[in-house]
Amino acid sequence: MSDNAPPARPGAHRALVVWTLLITGAATFMASLDNLVVTTALPVIRDDLGGDLADLEWIVNGYTLPFACLLLLGAALGDRFGRRRIFGIGVALFTLSSAAAALAGSPGALIAARAAQGAGAAILLPLSLTLISAAVPPARRGAAFGIWGAVNGLAIASGPLVGGAITEHLTWQWIFWLNIPIGIALLPLVHSRLVESRGPNNRLDLIGAALASGGLFGIVLSIVRGHEHGWTSGPVLAGFAVGAVLLVAFVLWELRTPRPMLPMRFFRSRSFAAINVASLLMYLGMFGSIFLLTQFLQLIQGYSPMEAGLRMLPWTAMPMVVAPLAGALSDRVGGRPIVATGLALMAAGLGWFALLAEPDVSYASQVPAFVICGIGMAMFFAPTGAMVMGTVSPEEEGIASGVNNALREVGGALGVAVLASVFASQGGYETPRRFTDGLVPALWIGVAALLAATVAILFTTNARRPGPEPDSPLAKEPPRTPVTTTA
Repeated sequence: MSDNAPPARPGAHRALVVWTLLITGAATFMASLDNLVVTTALPVIRDDLGGDLADLEWIVNGYTLPFACLLLLGAALGDRFGRRRIFGIGVALFTLSSAAAALAGSPGALIAARAAQGAGAAILLPLSLTLISAAVPPARRGAAFGIWGAVNGLAIASGPLVGGAITEHLTWQWIFWLNIPIGIALLPLVHSRLVESRGPNNRLDLIGAALASGGLFGIVLSIVRGHEHGWTSGPVLAGFAVGAVLLVAFVLWELRTPRPMLPMRFFRSRSFAAINVASLLMYLGMFGSIFLLTQFLQLIQGYSPMEAGLRMLPWTAMPMVVAPLAGALSDRVGGRPIVATGLALMAAGLGWFALLAEPDVSYASQVPAFVICGIGMAMFFAPTGAMVMGTVSPEEEGIASGVNNALREVGGALGVAVLASVFASQGGYETPRRFTDGLVPALWIGVAALLAATVAILFTTNARRPGPEPDSPLAKEPPRTPVTTTA
């Protein structure tokens, strides 16, 4: 399909949309699930492989570190060499590294395999949004991104349940083995059912990619090592300093190169900047809180991994129900009020947890907080894809998606590191009371991050890139994106 190709038959175009959503949704589900799928398995992995709190953090952050650092590069590679082709490479890398994680016999081997998984996810996740955008007419992209958001949110939130069920009834290694058949099934579908597309920039900005990846690596590495080595220690401060210098050099380079990897003019848009700040803060509050709450249910309240996952179901089930509705509603009213409400609800839910967190608190009193957090998370995930894409031109959507996802992962790594640091400074694992002494202030940090994200999203506008009305003939035609495509 190219810009000058005749419109495809409506039935063929509907099939393209369905296949695109199914394939990208399945790949995204794998990648997002593995963000937090190990959280309920961490106590079992610690007993099996050994390790301390720092090792447990690295099993989680070993995934998010390359994920955050390579997202911009993954999007740029797709624009240059073909989004379908690079997406397929990402699926293959993720599948192979999942097998390596399942075979790991030490914490170090598991962390290394998780890092390779993160690299694969960094390739496939931003390209999933651009593949959807290329297949879906503009007037229906809000609903399509709502489905994508539901899948993404469900995967992240259901990670503790899936990990707990597998750990209890099989072994923790099956958390990773289950990715293998999914990845193998997806690979031929990627090449037979998706349409190839490229961005307008036919040259890869290698200098920009190296500066951005190196800068993000220095910053995120120092974030995840801050608790282990101390926030004012030499290695941590050096990582922050080197990362900051490289990111400044990246900005200066992008301002002067004729074909930038990330056009700096994106950040002149108040909406683009605000959405990305809100995404970083939301992931900070959510990831760090889930990391601690799943351990609270197991270590303090005595639930097995599966029981802990089931008790989080009021949280994890909400995205599946709410996100598609919120995505469709965003097509009508815009994303800002929906996302702001969702962030405020998440802050309220975490605040509820912080107020009642006691070693002997009943599960029934926690259910409303789980439900509120789940609804809020679904309302955040559903419209944000469309909001990010609506701030840039169609041919630049890959890079915009990469920026947003990179900042989300930086926020996730920051959340685990900061909230774990607050937890360790105020409490510990010695007794149930010590655990809750650390949990409560850490949760309040999460609440503060979510409230700050709520404020940030209010600086966006509801302006959306214009498209045809849903009932017009144009809305039923194939998308006309200004990219070079081949069947």
